Amino acid sequence: MDKLKMHTPDLTQDNIAKIRDLFPGCVTEAADETGKPRLAVDFDQLRQELSDFIVEGGQERYRLDWPGKREALLASNAPIAKTLRPAVGESVDFESTRNLFIEGDNLEALKLLQEIYLGEVKLIYADPPYNRKKGNNLVYRDDFIGNTYEYLTQTNQVDESENRLIANTESNGRFHSDWLSMIYQRLRVAKNLLASNGVVMISIDDAETANVLNVCNEIFGEGNFVGTLIWKNATDNNPTNVAVEHESIHIFAKNKMTLEGVWKSSVSEIKDALNRIGEELISKHDDVADLQEAYSAWFREHKSQLGQLDRYKYIDHGGVYTGSQSVHNPGKEGYRYDVLHPVTKKACKEPLMGYRFPKETMDRLLAEERILFGDDESKIIELKVYAAEFEDKLSSVFELYQPSLTQTHPGDSRIG
Repeated sequence: MDKLKMHTPDLTQDNIAKIRDLFPGCVTEAADETGKPRLAVDFDQLRQELSDFIVEGGQERYRLDWPGKREALLASNAPIAKTLRPAVGESVDFESTRNLFIEGDNLEALKLLQEIYLGEVKLIYADPPYNRKKGNNLVYRDDFIGNTYEYLTQTNQVDESENRLIANTESNGRFHSDWLSMIYQRLRVAKNLLASNGVVMISIDDAETANVLNVCNEIFGEGNFVGTLIWKNATDNNPTNVAVEHESIHIFAKNKMTLEGVWKSSVSEIKDALNRIGEELISKHDDVADLQEAYSAWFREHKSQLGQLDRYKYIDHGGVYTGSQSVHNPGKEGYRYDVLHPVTKKACKEPLMGYRFPKETMDRLLAEERILFGDDESKIIELKVYAAEFEDKLSSVFELYQPSLTQTHPGDSRIG
């Protein structure tokens, strides 16, 4: 008897599932008159699928909609009568720290932070539940209205604080809708916290990535989409048709027009390794020629592992360096003056569009020995750029683990 289901099959839902197999776009998420989540048929769309003429129906518009959206909008705008309470005894350097860790419901915390940080935050990183179809991600709702709350109470789907604590399985008729309501509320409040040049970054996998983009287009504006980072962070040991080994990080700006033109990072494991090796060799060789010979031997062995820094093949007592053509003025007429070759004493060949720097800056670079010359004046000069100054562009694709240079013992280095 314990194995009996004690109820007959829901034939309506079974029939709707069959329609979904044939016409996926004609089945949507909805709630019945009691608030119970159900799959429902969009009959206007189904009629259109089965007709060879335009079927009259509701007004078409481009928008993202779901059951519970207006309720989510109301909840995101609603005030709360709560406050943040400091836990001094559990804190480290409470009076002097510049860090803040908040424990509690994140929607309420975001609302409370508006009191102090409204329009002040430069970066918000959001890592919401991924809403995978395996059903192991929980979705929390902060308040319920009318029949929806009554239904969840009767079915033991809320805790003593009236928070929803159920696995959001694909069989739920509001599988995507519940998740959308959750993220919609929080992103609307997060936008209020962003500074004019602030951005929000949202980690997500393929299950809801399309919905994240559509929600953010509505909240931040399609023109404020900055880009998507593809993060390779796993090895799929149980692949099906496609071995999914990445997640996405979608970036939206409060106002894209106020962002810095180019995002670069000074963080580079290979750069750090080059600097360490350079410092070690500099400590051993006072003569520049001997220093270069030692570094050249190491460089030939490891060049294939240096990635974008494989041009840094020189060294002096200032460190590892390369020559850069950044003395050229890009795209328009630059400065014109003579730079004399130190040996031939003749003016070096000028870049096509002139020099990028005014003469005062060039004189300073010459005095600092930051200018590289060819064998004679026929070669355009280059700027000496040290590895310590290297900055890399923010690539749209990156991996969690990257090869790094490690020192095994003095005089011997390897990639590990």
